[in-house]
Amino acid sequence: METSDLHTLRSLTDKLLAYNKQAAEQFSKTKSEKDYTADFYNEVKPFADEVQNIASKWKKLTLQWLSKKNIKYLYPQQIEAAYENLLIVSIKAFQKDTRPKRFHEMIKSIDYVLNAIVSRLK
Repeated sequence: METSDLHTLRSLTDKLLAYNKQAAEQFSKTKSEKDYTADFYNEVKPFADEVQNIASKWKKLTLQWLSKKNIKYLYPQQIEAAYENLLIVSIKAFQKDTRPKRFHEMIKSIDYVLNAIVSRLK
């Protein structure tokens, strides 16, 4: 894998960490504001589309990187799960009926995988 691909992977991973944090903050806002209702076309869809766009590129590049390097304790299944969880939290963050414990567990799981990648790219 070329150096430019590694830089791209790092950049995408950093963006996803930021989006994951943003989703967690949005969830707190959604839960704390009693009368809050998300605007689907102006808030939810643009955020979810951007996360999906970046996450799709990230998943492809990460799986290529994993196939070329033998990285201990980081497996394709974790990448797939992190990808799926990112897509889920990007929407669930805006829903009042989302269960907090499950949501926060997904956020932690995503952070773990993304931070594991960052530490191995150094």
